[in-house]
Amino acid sequence: MENFYLFVITCIFLIILPGPDTAIMTKNTLTVGKQGGFKTMLGICCALSIHTLTAIVGLSAIIAKSALLFSIFKYIGAIYLIYLGIKSLWALRNKNTTETIEPIAKSKYKNESSFKQGFLTNLLNPKIAVFFLTFLPQFVNPESHTFMPFLILGITYIVLTVVWYLFYIYLLNQISSFMKKPKTQKVIEGITGTILIGFGIKLAQEKVRT
Repeated sequence: MENFYLFVITCIFLIILPGPDTAIMTKNTLTVGKQGGFKTMLGICCALSIHTLTAIVGLSAIIAKSALLFSIFKYIGAIYLIYLGIKSLWALRNKNTTETIEPIAKSKYKNESSFKQGFLTNLLNPKIAVFFLTFLPQFVNPESHTFMPFLILGITYIVLTVVWYLFYIYLLNQISSFMKKPKTQKVIEGITGTILIGFGIKLAQEKVRT
């Protein structure tokens, strides 16, 4: 490996940079609670583990070079993000009646789906696969065996992601008394839904870089 500390510093800035993962994390932590945030984080990290392994075995290279495969992953991911965004906006319409009729069932459902949302949002984003394929090799000596260096870099990225999201969940929880007010949550649902739809449209417009 080369410039490991530079890799760590770069990863920190990339992880903090807001994206679909952050939007999902914010929504689930504020609407479900810490449990929702932790499960979303676990889903994201599981997806990152898959991206790391596919980068090691070269599957990400196939996705990056194949316009068809990239497009398939791109549109599936875009549709899922738009679906989550529409779902958040639709929840604003039914929020009051749903919360009064079955608050416990709704909370349980959200908590159970947080992992799936975090996992699929990250996994179905082909930009993450391309990122791992193009970013990690910059810190690996091409003359050495790439399996262990790639694995160490991938694990480092995942650990840094966990550290950041643990802090982020703690931060959101500290201001939860304000953020969990009904009016505030409606604003959050609306903003998050709009952001997710925007990310979905942006992802659908991505082109293959060869």
